[in-house]
Amino acid sequence: MDPPELPECPVCLQPFDGESTIPRVLACGHSTCETCLIDLPKPSFPRTIRCPACTQLVSYPTQGPSALPKNIDLLRISSSLLQSNPNCLNSKPKTPTVSSSPDFIPNFWSHEFHYNWKEWVIPRDTISVDTSVALDESFLLGTATNSEASSGMSSRCLMKRHQKVSLFKVGSFTHSNDNRFNYSYFAKAIWILFKMRDGALAELMLILTASLKEYRICPAYGLWYNEETGNLYLICERKHTTLLNVIESGIQDDISSFAMIGMELCETISRLHEAELVTGYTSLSCFGIDDFGHLFIDLNDVFMVGHRIQNMISQTLSFAENKDSKRLEMYTFPSPELLAEFVKKRDIDLEFGKSTISYSSDVWSIACILLLFLIEKSFGEETQNFLCSYIFALVNENGDDCEELHLAWLDKVSGLLDTKLGSDYVLMKDLLHKCLCLDPGTRPVVTDLWKSMRELIIKPKFEVMRSVEEKVINKSTCHCLLLGDLSWPLKKTDKVDKNGFKDGDLVVESGVIEGIRENSIKCTDLKGHLDCISGLAVGGGFLFSCSFDKTVNVWSLQGLNHVHTFKGHEHKVMAIVYVNREAPICISADNGGSGDKSIKAWSMHDYSLTCSMSGHKSVVSTLAVCDEVLYSGSWDGSIRLWCLSDHSPLAVLGEEEAAASPFGSILCLALDNQTLVAAHENGYIKVWKKDVGLKPISAHMSSIFSVCMEGEWLFSGGWNKNVVVQKLSGDDDDVTEIGSISGDSVVTALLYWQGKLFVGQADRIIKVYSFGG
Repeated sequence: MDPPELPECPVCLQPFDGESTIPRVLACGHSTCETCLIDLPKPSFPRTIRCPACTQLVSYPTQGPSALPKNIDLLRISSSLLQSNPNCLNSKPKTPTVSSSPDFIPNFWSHEFHYNWKEWVIPRDTISVDTSVALDESFLLGTATNSEASSGMSSRCLMKRHQKVSLFKVGSFTHSNDNRFNYSYFAKAIWILFKMRDGALAELMLILTASLKEYRICPAYGLWYNEETGNLYLICERKHTTLLNVIESGIQDDISSFAMIGMELCETISRLHEAELVTGYTSLSCFGIDDFGHLFIDLNDVFMVGHRIQNMISQTLSFAENKDSKRLEMYTFPSPELLAEFVKKRDIDLEFGKSTISYSSDVWSIACILLLFLIEKSFGEETQNFLCSYIFALVNENGDDCEELHLAWLDKVSGLLDTKLGSDYVLMKDLLHKCLCLDPGTRPVVTDLWKSMRELIIKPKFEVMRSVEEKVINKSTCHCLLLGDLSWPLKKTDKVDKNGFKDGDLVVESGVIEGIRENSIKCTDLKGHLDCISGLAVGGGFLFSCSFDKTVNVWSLQGLNHVHTFKGHEHKVMAIVYVNREAPICISADNGGSGDKSIKAWSMHDYSLTCSMSGHKSVVSTLAVCDEVLYSGSWDGSIRLWCLSDHSPLAVLGEEEAAASPFGSILCLALDNQTLVAAHENGYIKVWKKDVGLKPISAHMSSIFSVCMEGEWLFSGGWNKNVVVQKLSGDDDDVTEIGSISGDSVVTALLYWQGKLFVGQADRIIKVYSFGG
């Protein structure tokens, strides 16, 4: 037989000895040593403390723990055990098991996924799309608006006032209009991200983080969901001026300006390579220019032009015949190996062109832009003719024609270059010629091209570029943006969430996310009251509902049928709770039009009145129970705490601030574990988590008449007839709106139990919602 355990303090785990660890008895009956009671954090409720053994909120004397009774019996037991067995040891305390309630809405994404992506979602009112510029649904232009929502953005997503932005579509959300549950803006954005392939997500995160680290990449502010079209867009900064504007200005005859542009191009591409990113082509429209003449690459424009190149290959002809499209295509220079990869994506197996995309692919494109500045329009025309013929040869799997076309084009370019520069700049012409080699392995690195441009301006005495060159050359991995999952979406996702949805219900076709519409909310109506529903409670297998008709109805949770009606109030019944004890009681509070303002406790054995609790200065509007403590909220703006064992007052919260508070009357309360939620008449929700107040939440634009919390789920409803569903994160106290349920009457009472949401309405009906019907 195991020896008996020594009584110990639940905080420091030291045995009680009456000297260093003196056991003091709390009102709940548990004992804690005097030293630990002094060090325990004090709740925001005055003259209270939370028992470390049962977490119940109990009275705490203002004199400190010395005013609490000493547990003499516990000290006598400890002394007796030590005398009989001095070596007796305490066993480790057991970890209590906590049963969790099922989720109202299945967790489509994990908490870790939400934490990683939540700050990348831009608020809905921060982007204004420019409808006058009709490019493509996949690529839009817009402006960052000066809305109040911008102040709530993460520091990584901050945009300047009236900042020009570009938008590239990464996915879409489709849903049925007849679904009762309306997913929120944020939930739709996260849902699209979660159902994307892992490769696309990794690529998207790589782009977002690279824009933060690398100076020459236009900042990616985050992801914005267009509620009108259902598309999710990557938002990037857009410069007012691009290289396309520069080439039209006619300054390309100036060799110094040409050299400066060449250096800027090399530096920009070098910073892109530092992020292990490769485009495989460049276009004049992809490079923006700031006020100091520095170049930046717009990755959204890279995706847009890349999408057009894909279309050109699929059709093996040019684009639309308007002037802008022709000009754009003339200034686009994909590398030969990128074109070969695009053709392979069309299920054409090439026996030649085995070169893969590398950092040298961008060197080809840079050289083409530099030659365009030197030779001007004639180079663009010759290059576009070559690329179109090269694509045709690739599609027809004719490797010999590809090589002949390349040699013929290279000879023409060399002739044009000699005509333009004559016998000058021999080294630069030779270097540009090497950059256009068909084999990427023979092309020079970006830094060599940069030094060649620099020598057109100045010849330095000391060379400091060797370490940078080696750093770039030694990189073994790179990611080509135009060959990733963002540019080539599959027809069907292979990701199945933990709720067991089949692939057939979760489809990603051209970036379109479906499946949520298949999982609707079913609804059941409970009718029996003659006036507005004012409160709901669950206990003992029953649902209790109170109403302005002065009655309390009892419903069976199994069949949702009516069982009994309590009658006894003289005024409107405003709130109700059920206390599950040895002698279960149902507590209800009435309006008391004559100034009663009391709280009544009823016995569930003989349905008699047990006691009345008074103290509020106005109508008692709401009740809640947790850990043997009764919480009551009132129109006087205060929350009172009552001990259930003897119905004595325990503490008052907010009484001093009620007069000056901008929040006004408390209309409803909700409790779960160590979280207290209070909803005020101005539409704000105040939360106390582990007795610490959090930042007020603006959940509704109108009055909130009811609030309910269960685990992480927070439900609120009121004047606008909608029930807003939110989740409160356990780690960072972050509140996320998941969606809302549209109703046909004012919401006056809410209760969540075992996956069911009970909604009391002003039209006398109780609606029971459950997911997955």
